[in-house]
Parts: sequence; structure tokens; C-alpha cells
Amino acid sequence: MELKTVYFEEPGEVNTEATLRIAGDFARKRGIGTVLVASTRGETAVKAADILKGLRVIAVSWSTGFQKPNAQPFTAENRKAFESKGGTVLTTTHTFAGLSRAMRNQFNTVDIGDIIANTLRIFGQGMKVVCEIAMMAADSGLVRTDEDVIAVAGTGRGADTAVVLTPVTSQEFFSLKIKEVLCRPHF
Repeated sequence: MELKTVYFEEPGEVNTEATLRIAGDFARKRGIGTVLVASTRGETAVKAADILKGLRVIAVSWSTGFQKPNAQPFTAENRKAFESKGGTVLTTTHTFAGLSRAMRNQFNTVDIGDIIANTLRIFGQGMKVVCEIAMMAADSGLVRTDEDVIAVAGTGRGADTAVVLTPVTSQEFFSLKIKEVLCRPHF
């Protein structure tokens, strides 16, 4: 079997459109109907809705209060634009943060979520995030755990990583398998 992975020369937002096009082309070619997109403020989600027309696009945002109490960085304007194009926004607790972050903040220690997240970052920030958003979407019941999806994430702003995986719920984390890496930064 021969597979193609695109490696970007640099990480970050500069790769967003290319990443979304790669994800969309692959999804259409393989009959994958759902694309998960990590989006903090909503800009990447809106771009995804335009580029991924005809596919089910779910934007996974930061949980409210992630940066500061009661703050949600996914803007109301971007939410309205994205949802008007047929997108769904999922805002929920980060799988690898949540209680792990509370432990770190309260007791100045690391927890299993921190260890897993930092281990996945060895392969790039986007690789950690694609795993996390897939579990968040599965935990929320927005994706099935017996169908492949494409998960898109990035390093900082925008998107630079896309993979094919079958989502699992967070309690089944060690069953998560990334089936194909479509694109990622070359470090």
C-alpha cells in the first residue's frame, strides 16, 4: 500500500487553506462524510464551511472559561456565519485538560491528561488536537465510533494537520488509531 502525506515546510496558519482542501479532497474521494475542525475563535471554522461544502463539518471550540472565567473565544459573529453555512459548533471540556488542569493549577503537579497530551505533542501540536477533538465529538454523541472521520487541527492559529481516524470516546482512548496522516508540518 502506498499513501501520500503532505509535509508543510512551516507550521501554522499559512497552511489552513491547503490543509482544508487536502481534507476535503480526501473525504470526497474516500466517501468520508464528516470533517472535525478545531477552531478557537471561529475563523478556521468559517473557512472550513466554505471549502468543505457538501460535507458535514463540526467545529470543536475551546471550552468556555478555558482562558478566563466565562469567556468564550469563538465569536458570536463567526458562530452565526459558520452555522448559517450548515456547520455545527461543539463547545465542551477538553479531553486532556479538564480535571488534569485543575490538578496542575491547584497542586502544581502533572496528571495523566497532561502526560498524554505532552506525549502526543512529540508528533506536533496538531496531532495532539486531532485526537482530542475526535474524543470530544464522540463523547458528545456528534460522531459515531464505527465510522471514519477526518480531523483537522493546527499549531497555534489555523490548520496544518489532517488525519483519518475512527473516533473513540475518551474512556476508550487507548483504542484510538490514526489510520492515515494526510498532512502535517515537517519539523
